[in-house]
Amino acid sequence: MCFLSFHVLRVLRLRKSLSSTLFTEFLEKLSPCYPETSLYCLPILSSHLSVSVETLIFSLKTLSLPQNFPHSLLFFHQPNMDLATKIQFIDLRSTFLTGSALLDARKTSVRPRVRPISTPQSITGTNRKPKNPSISAKLSAVTVETSVVETSVKDDIESLFSENSVDEIDYKRVKKKSNSGASSISSGIRLENVSKSYKGVTVLKDVSWEVKKGEKVGLVGVNGAGKTTQLRIITGQEEPDSGNVIKVKPNMKISFLSQEFEVSMSKTVREEFMSAFKEEMEIAGRLEKVQKAIEGSVDDLELMGRLLDEFDLLQRRAQAVDLDEVDVKINKLMPELGFAPEDSDRLVASFSSGWQMRMSLGKILLQDPDLLLLDEPTNHLDLDTIEWLEGYLNKQDVPMVIISHDRAFLDQLCSKIVETDMGVSRTYMGNYSEYVIAKEAWIEAQFAAWEKQQKEIEHTKDLISRLSAGANAGRASTAEKKLEKLQEEEQIEKPFIRKQMKIRFPERGRSGRSVAMIKNLEFGYGDKVLFNKANLTIERGEKIAIVGPNGCGKSTLLKLIMGLEKPRGGEVLLGEHNVLPNYFEQNQAEALDLDKTVIQTVAEVAEDWKIDDIKGLLGRCNFKADMLDRKVSLLSGGEKARLAFCKFMVKPSTLLVLDEPTNHLDIPSKEMLEEAITEYQGTVVTVSHDRYFIKQIVNRVLEVKDGYIQDYVGDYNYYLEKNLDARQRELEREAEIEEKSPKAKAKSKMSKAEKEARKKQKMQAFQQAKAKSKGLKNAKRWN
Repeated sequence: MCFLSFHVLRVLRLRKSLSSTLFTEFLEKLSPCYPETSLYCLPILSSHLSVSVETLIFSLKTLSLPQNFPHSLLFFHQPNMDLATKIQFIDLRSTFLTGSALLDARKTSVRPRVRPISTPQSITGTNRKPKNPSISAKLSAVTVETSVVETSVKDDIESLFSENSVDEIDYKRVKKKSNSGASSISSGIRLENVSKSYKGVTVLKDVSWEVKKGEKVGLVGVNGAGKTTQLRIITGQEEPDSGNVIKVKPNMKISFLSQEFEVSMSKTVREEFMSAFKEEMEIAGRLEKVQKAIEGSVDDLELMGRLLDEFDLLQRRAQAVDLDEVDVKINKLMPELGFAPEDSDRLVASFSSGWQMRMSLGKILLQDPDLLLLDEPTNHLDLDTIEWLEGYLNKQDVPMVIISHDRAFLDQLCSKIVETDMGVSRTYMGNYSEYVIAKEAWIEAQFAAWEKQQKEIEHTKDLISRLSAGANAGRASTAEKKLEKLQEEEQIEKPFIRKQMKIRFPERGRSGRSVAMIKNLEFGYGDKVLFNKANLTIERGEKIAIVGPNGCGKSTLLKLIMGLEKPRGGEVLLGEHNVLPNYFEQNQAEALDLDKTVIQTVAEVAEDWKIDDIKGLLGRCNFKADMLDRKVSLLSGGEKARLAFCKFMVKPSTLLVLDEPTNHLDIPSKEMLEEAITEYQGTVVTVSHDRYFIKQIVNRVLEVKDGYIQDYVGDYNYYLEKNLDARQRELEREAEIEEKSPKAKAKSKMSKAEKEARKKQKMQAFQQAKAKSKGLKNAKRWN
């Protein structure tokens, strides 16, 4: 049994040496035996001590201990010993010793039973600041073989202690309170007149905007406009040249998912999610080390006391950061991201890039941030996961800033759009579609105001020239002042209208009617079957989109068509007449040679192209003259994607095979690609998760599901109508968008009545399709 100071008892209880109920019961039963003392008792119940609480109380009563018995007492248990002979009377103050061996009396001060005890004042005086004995004194009882080993042990033990235990735990408590979430803040963050330049080139000029609690702000603009730079300034990764970033609180927790996400391939899925809890994992590791150190320091009471104080501190830190909730949070999030329980122990490297992106998103969400920054979050995600992400983010109150070129995603989520163009930002209320309408209206109004002012300026100049001589000199002077005011103080800037880039895919003749044929295809990796007796025919001129969840075999199907994978069974054949495929891989930008320049990258594959034609192509893809000699390693992710597309475009073909072609492309580049595919006379087969992109280009949809290829001969809207589950999700999304739209609809091109009629028509079409599907099922059942 141990008689210990109260805070040591608390530590032992945290170590679950005794249940809270049993501990309370023991104190209540024992206290009446010694009413005049502040005696605290705790039985150390372990595998080698099988004595009940009642037996311990009875034994203490039979010892005839004095009423003023010392405040601290140490008890060691050895098997087969009488309980009364196991008691040593030792003044421990705030220390505690565990072990199975009796304490060596030569190393301790044993109080005789008749020796006067300390007064209550001396006992309470133990709260004074304790001396901090040197480590060499603490380790004097430890036997080591050499001085080198001894020094190493000292250093290892000393490294276990916090520098400022009290201050640190108080700080953690304050930190936990202040980081309780976004619910306590009225406004997330505000940028005021922020400017930034790189090597004399102005990227941002007096940028000002804000995101408040509950708002989801979409940052849009061409690649290189400075969107990611603004996020880096918010996180403190970069400093603005001028202007301010105003945060509602200094210790604001900001989480940032960059477009170049990182995961550790050597970790398991659970370990990867746990890496989001760096502080919690550091505390858990230290707790384990300190506990082992306590068990190994049986010969040094003072060292053990210090270790117990450190253990107590770490326990309180663990409570402050909710260490026990780590596994709960991970277990809750994993199924929401689509991971099964058995995936916990699988290596990250065994998952596709889409699933690895889910892991990166999961780590961000687990951090419970006050402000969430997302840079292209939908890249590598399948349609189901994008819709899940939309639903999840829509339910969050935390302020968000989202960089995305997924127009449907911005429509679903954002309540405010901030456009950055030519270094200048402008804020539009509403989602992406409303931003497009509002921007067109603003450009029209701004251009009209500029034209009106230019006419007024010309009129004033003409007036000055006519009145500058003779008696009208005074009126001319007044006109000059007016002109000066118009040109300087009230100058209206001409709105910048970015020219639409235009590209085309070079074609080489016309292919035969049959472009590709798949017969009884069987394929898989290991035990996973991707295709089981799948059949497909692709004909000339078709624009086909392949959809389905990540890992179902969409990219594999493209590789099979290109002959990069060999089927296990069946056959994949290209048409015999003039079928010239051109393949764009999903990660083609990552395969670029970083040491080559922009123009060298394209010129090496454009054998029949003149250098001026190559420059013209690069110019249409927004590579200015000063960028042509820039190395690929210095380009942004979006610029690399555009360069890879330029390299892809110089090869003539009659069949385009595209795997996620819109990844990293900005919205103007996507519009350029959509127009080029629409005008292309050959055949197109593409894998894409960009719903807006698919709606613009395809006339046939293939859904890969459960090893089979489901064929929908029609555009994406036809696919939604026939696929009842997908159609239902789309209707729900549209309804949510309409509910979130601002009440003022003056700038909308469609009246409220027209929208209601359109919504009613969509719902009727869905119900008719549903009834028709039900009728077909019944017919099949009875026939």
